[in-house]
Amino acid sequence: MATGIDGYVSGLDTTSLINSLMAVEANQQTLLKTKQSTASTLVTALQTLNTKVASLATAGTTASTAASWAKAKATSSDTTVTATASTSAQPASLSFRVTAVAAAQTSLASVPTDFSGSPTFTITHGTGPDATTSTVTAQSTHIEDIVAAFNADGTGVKASAINVGTSAVPVYKLQLTGAETGAANSFTVAYTKDDNGTPAQAALGLTTTTAASDASLTLFGGTAAEATVTSASNVFTGLATGVDVTVSAVTAADAADVKLTVARDTSNAKSMASALVSNLNVVLSEISSRSASTNGTAADGTKILKGGLFAGDSAIRQLRQDLLEKASLPVDGVSPSTIGLVINKDGTFTFDDALFSSALADDPAKVQSIVSGVAERLASTATTASNATNGTLTLNIQAQQGVVKDLDQRIADWDDRLAVRRESLTRIYTNLEVSLSNLQAQSTWLSGQLASLTSSTSSN
Repeated sequence: MATGIDGYVSGLDTTSLINSLMAVEANQQTLLKTKQSTASTLVTALQTLNTKVASLATAGTTASTAASWAKAKATSSDTTVTATASTSAQPASLSFRVTAVAAAQTSLASVPTDFSGSPTFTITHGTGPDATTSTVTAQSTHIEDIVAAFNADGTGVKASAINVGTSAVPVYKLQLTGAETGAANSFTVAYTKDDNGTPAQAALGLTTTTAASDASLTLFGGTAAEATVTSASNVFTGLATGVDVTVSAVTAADAADVKLTVARDTSNAKSMASALVSNLNVVLSEISSRSASTNGTAADGTKILKGGLFAGDSAIRQLRQDLLEKASLPVDGVSPSTIGLVINKDGTFTFDDALFSSALADDPAKVQSIVSGVAERLASTATTASNATNGTLTLNIQAQQGVVKDLDQRIADWDDRLAVRRESLTRIYTNLEVSLSNLQAQSTWLSGQLASLTSSTSSN
């Protein structure tokens, strides 16, 4: 910041002098900024660790829940049949044939010419007391306007114009397709015609190309228990306990029956155990990398060893020890390493896929018990640390954020203090230059007076 008084009388570089003095004055603020930067970095590091610990808590909770282990997987012997199993699914085996797939009604109609006023159509879905109706009115008798009217929301059908003539002489028919499959979703259409000047309802002659029909399966074919089940869609909900089946084609006459198998989902068990180990290693790695010392350089250029951000945090050190302990201690006297949750010499863990698969095949209940036990312990420790209200990491983050906020205010206070100090120094040196200027002027005047006296004496 220029003062505008550099060397006016004294010849001093006043601006540089003031800047040097201000740099000394600002040392304290510089130290505060360094502390704030370190505290902000620590907050970010703690937030990152907290997120990873929370993920470990989630993985542990999932792997310790009995419902997670009860998950089953449904498989089909035919690619045209797919099955999904919910958490309530139980091991089962079922054979059947797909005898029909669901279809929506598709019909063609010629556009009538004997309309009464605007073309108005009434669409009736189903029959009997459960039938529903909707009415649409086209803007004109033009085929595109009629198609647009049928395609409005809530009509239950989709329409298109089909040219059954030639490109030179087009002849359009109205094609209507039901929005939903199933025999109960068949439809008829009536229109308002002009009956000798009197409006009257008349059926729109529909030529059905595809009838509305249900999907059907034949269970236990060729036995006394043979039964047929139907569905308005191609999805059979709850065909077996907790199992939904979707079909897309009829079983060929010469094809074998479709075999549906519902069994324990071993891949899910493996995924849970693997995810538990993976999340644990992520947390341990984060703590280790943030705690490790690094080589640095001091202000005087000497080499120093700098501790990591977490190096002096006893709570984080204790968290690491707790996680290692909870993950490696036996469950009911059995070491987790015997089923593939192996602790390494460097304090990390490895998921041994082959060992886990073998143990799961030999004794699923034992594997579930061990993994669930380890998972429950890890979930408890991780939740205690990462709880959004009173977790140890959460409270640490809040404390460090308070430090950052306090330092920010102190730095701002120093901005005001330094501004006042610069103004004071500028005023001091300005006054100095003014004083020197006055002294110089007096010196010049005195020199002139002395010169005059000398001249007068010489002349006498």
